[in-house]
Order: sequence, then C-alpha cells, then structure tokens
Amino acid sequence: MTSTILTVAPVRRPRLWSMQLYGYLLILPALSFLLLFTHYPAVATVWESLFSAARNGRPAHFVGLDNYLALLDDDIFIQSLWNNLLYALITIPLAVTLALLMALAVNRHMRANALVRTAFFIPSLLPMIAIANLWLFFYTPQLGLLNKLLALFSLPAINWLGEPGSALYCLMAVSVWREAGFFMIFYLAALQQIDPRLSEAAQIEGASRRYFFRRVQWPLLMPTTLFVLINASMNAFRIVDQVIAMTNGGPNNSSSLLLFYIYRTAFSFWDMPAAAAMTVVLLVILAAIALLKFNLLDKRAHYQ
Repeated sequence: MTSTILTVAPVRRPRLWSMQLYGYLLILPALSFLLLFTHYPAVATVWESLFSAARNGRPAHFVGLDNYLALLDDDIFIQSLWNNLLYALITIPLAVTLALLMALAVNRHMRANALVRTAFFIPSLLPMIAIANLWLFFYTPQLGLLNKLLALFSLPAINWLGEPGSALYCLMAVSVWREAGFFMIFYLAALQQIDPRLSEAAQIEGASRRYFFRRVQWPLLMPTTLFVLINASMNAFRIVDQVIAMTNGGPNNSSSLLLFYIYRTAFSFWDMPAAAAMTVVLLVILAAIALLKFNLLDKRAHYQ
C-alpha cells in the first residue's frame, strides 16, 4: 500500500500595514467631515483673528494680537461676557437640578406617567421662535399673563423685558424651562439602567429613598451628570436666536450675550476679525469648562 501525505498550505495573514490602511479607509468619510466642518473652521477663525478688517478698498494686513487687546477696551464685549457667565452660573444648575427631579418623578409607576413625560419633554421639541413668542405673551406689559397675575394681588405691572434688572433673568427662565425636559430624558434613561435589585436590597435593609438616592443612584448617575453638564455649558454660551427674538440685546445691552455680540459684530458691523477674536475667546472658555468638569467629575464617576 502506498501512503499519501497531505500538505496543508499555510494561511496567509494580512500584513499589519494593510490592516491599518483598511481601518483608516473606514474612518476616512467621518474624518473628512470632521476636518472640513470642525477643525478647518476653528483654524481659519484663529488665523483671521490675527488680521485687520478690509475696509474702503484697503486689504487686510497682519496685526497680531491687536484684535484681542482691543477686546479689553470694548465695554460691550466685557458686559456681554459677564452677562454670559452669570447666565451660565444660574441656568446650568437650575436646568440640571430640575431635570433630575423630573426624571425621578416620572421614573416611578404612577397614573398618566406617559402623559407627564410628554408634558415635560414637549418644550424641548418646540422651535425657538415659537417659544419666544409664547413667552413674549407672558412678559407683555399690562396685557401679559404674569402682569395679570400680579394684578390679582393688586401689585403694579412690571416691564419684564424692558427693565435692565430683569431682562436677562427673563431669558434665563425661558432657557431653564426649555432645556430641563431635554436633559430629563438622559437622566430617565440612566435611572432605568440601574439594576432594580439594588432598590430591592435597599428596601430590605430599611434604607430610605433619600439615603438610597444619595448612596446608590447619585453615584451611578455621575457619568450622565458629566455629559449633561457639558451640554448645558455649551448651550449656555451659544444662545443667540432667543436673544434676537425677545430682547435684541437690550435694554442698554443688559441682555447681550457673547454669541449674540459676535453675531452683531460680524453681520451688522462687518468686522470679521474682531468677531473671530471673540469666537476664539469663546472657544477657550468652553474648552476650559470642559477640562475642568472632566478633571473634577470624571474621577468621581462610576461607570458600570
């Protein structure tokens, strides 16, 4: 008998460089859009902020940091910056806290739960123009709903959007009302991902709801809180349509926010380099806030 020996050809494995090339080709479409619509505009904005504005037929020329130094003498820019910081310091904690309370409320099994969730979430679905017109009706002097309520208690009417001391806070109320329902969805999703056995164990041990929230739910919600805080910070510094629709920055620039002033500088005064310099300042502020929150909160976040 003759025996035959079967030889198996070795399996050829793809080379490392070909695997890496294949991976880069897969991410190339997304990377192209990211570079085109995110990184290139940022670099172009920084570059434009180093030049003067082209006016009266004179071409733009390199001025270095002069546009940034000019911002220190711009009283409206300083006021808009402080207005925006105050706006962020008040609206972010209020919106996040209200969103968390709403999520805890609708996470329980109760009657008309779906209706309550819808009522909480609807404001975030409405366009800003519709929201602005709705709240303008509330704030209208003499005829507005708020002044009608004041009249029931024989209190004088208030020009809510016409007084420098109240215009900015009126914008804050609209933002909190609109954003709380949107952030509620993230908290509700995070609450429903928590293992229900933890709640059952806490009930067996006799832990109160407050103790269970402080010791169990809140630590598990830290990743969601970090995500919500960063989004709330970005929203607080990109408000422009609401300002245009309700106050147009008035009265006396008391409700002028940073992005609104950038918009007005670029498209009303046609000073693109100054607007680019203010945009760079805005990007630096947002980056600093994001890094601060990641360094402070990410270490305390518990990822399941």
